[in-house]
Amino acid sequence: MLPPHDGPWLDDAAGRLIRPYTVSDGRTRPTTAFDLLTMVRATGTEPLMHLGPEHAQALGLCAHPTSVAEIAAYLRLPVVVTKVLLSDLVGCGALTTHAPRFDDQPTDLSLLEAVLDGLRRRL
Repeated sequence: MLPPHDGPWLDDAAGRLIRPYTVSDGRTRPTTAFDLLTMVRATGTEPLMHLGPEHAQALGLCAHPTSVAEIAAYLRLPVVVTKVLLSDLVGCGALTTHAPRFDDQPTDLSLLEAVLDGLRRRL
């Protein structure tokens, strides 16, 4: 998956030209429950609401199941703002959500130890 184009809302020298909470109209609480690992996918239904550029970018990233964390990273927005945008898209039927599937045990002790060792090496 390719990250969306920066477009006019980002400037290499200045960064984001508008405040992130302007994107969500100041809203800080999504109407749909998400966590960072929640998977979202486009339904193919055209939203009846007007989409801002960030809504359209988020929807474009969801052709395949994508986590909320990945979408926030691609959009370069705080996670809470991304959750509000995704919540809008779920509300109009353009996205569907589901919990991530773990093929292995999510609390596998060897996996957790490997992650901890990796974090210790980076710090």
